[in-house]
Amino acid sequence: MTRSVLADLDAVLSIARLGTFRAAALDLGMSTTALSNSIAKLEQRLGIRLFNRTTRSVSLTDAGKTFVERVGPAVTDIRDAMLAAQSLQETPSGTLRINAFATAAREVMAPLVLSFLEKYPQVHIDLVTEGRIVDIVAAGFDLGLRPADLVPADMIAVPLGLKRSNAVVASPEFLRRHGKPIVPTDLYRFRCIRARLPNNALFRWKFEKDGNALQIDVQGAITLDEPSLVTIAAQNGVGLGYLMEADVREDIEAGRLVRVLEDWTPSLAPLALYYPGRKNPPAAFTAFIQAAREFARE
Repeated sequence: MTRSVLADLDAVLSIARLGTFRAAALDLGMSTTALSNSIAKLEQRLGIRLFNRTTRSVSLTDAGKTFVERVGPAVTDIRDAMLAAQSLQETPSGTLRINAFATAAREVMAPLVLSFLEKYPQVHIDLVTEGRIVDIVAAGFDLGLRPADLVPADMIAVPLGLKRSNAVVASPEFLRRHGKPIVPTDLYRFRCIRARLPNNALFRWKFEKDGNALQIDVQGAITLDEPSLVTIAAQNGVGLGYLMEADVREDIEAGRLVRVLEDWTPSLAPLALYYPGRKNPPAAFTAFIQAAREFARE
């Protein structure tokens, strides 16, 4: 089987799994036009139509369903054989795909990911960040990175042991002019920097102390959807911001931002890498898991 034929089969399976040419093209790292042309050439070679296509939807034909049912397990067997061979590599190489929350990725970027790449320069890491939970198996990822309490029960988890918490911060000048909130309900009297979640909902600031939990729907002059922008706004005295402590640790240490309500922002669940059980993982995968375990111990 030539490499181009295997790529064509991967394309068919990706379209069948994701339901659209556009989504499959993104998954495969190619243009929609190139994918469409590839499928058209394969259909021409086979002498059958694999997909019914309209401007709004894509579905398998009866022949396409039969083809996918036969080809899917065969491609899986081929992939398993390739992984078994790769697991015997002396030098880890190839691509590792990791899905993570953006805030989680920032916490491990330098100490884990970049240090790993320095040690294993023949490995390529494709790190995708987003604010929603995804099925890493269905989406084609090797690993996920999430707070430990969000790791699916059927996954193998590698706790990374990082101390994590949220932090309410403001610039020294803002606090000099407006004072400090002592309890979360004081925030109703302060200008705050609102945050919008990936699902377009406004984030409510969460607090807890002595078993008492509450959420505050803050008000302010600006709403942002990216933590780095919240940091910039807070540094410039726009208002109080609610961020991951790791994202503003250097600003707090340098005096650019001051933390308040610290006793109301307890520790959060630690981060964990997670992955499905797999036979004969590639050498790069095994090396990365080992690096993660060493990182956690240190």
